[in-house]
Amino acid sequence: MNKDKIRTLSGRTLDELNIEAVVAHTLSPEDVRIHGETLRRQAETAAAAGYPQLAANLRRAAELTQVSNQELLSMYEALRPGRTSYRQLLALAERLEREFNAPLTAAFVREATKAYQERGVFEARRGVNPGAEG
Repeated sequence: MNKDKIRTLSGRTLDELNIEAVVAHTLSPEDVRIHGETLRRQAETAAAAGYPQLAANLRRAAELTQVSNQELLSMYEALRPGRTSYRQLLALAERLEREFNAPLTAAFVREATKAYQERGVFEARRGVNPGAEG
């Protein structure tokens, strides 16, 4: 990956991220967040090197670069076993697709939802039928 093509979420180049910018207080949080395109390029490299699982993770991460940290933490919390219901996780998957254009991540959430259902995670936490939860 060409160093000149790597940009942060705000559009800064790697050369612009330096100690002078830190001392001058000219950097913002977006200046140190990775850009989705950088993650997609890393995914291509990982796939070409024979690491398909890493490539899939990087592609999902690329989808989520436009999601706020607060929103990501909320999603993470919802995915922890027993923290939410079957229907709520399916709604999260729909929201990922619809609002954030993140179909790979939505599919991952649906896969987790199915695994939780098969393992009885919803029943163990709530004591009810997972399909009937709100």
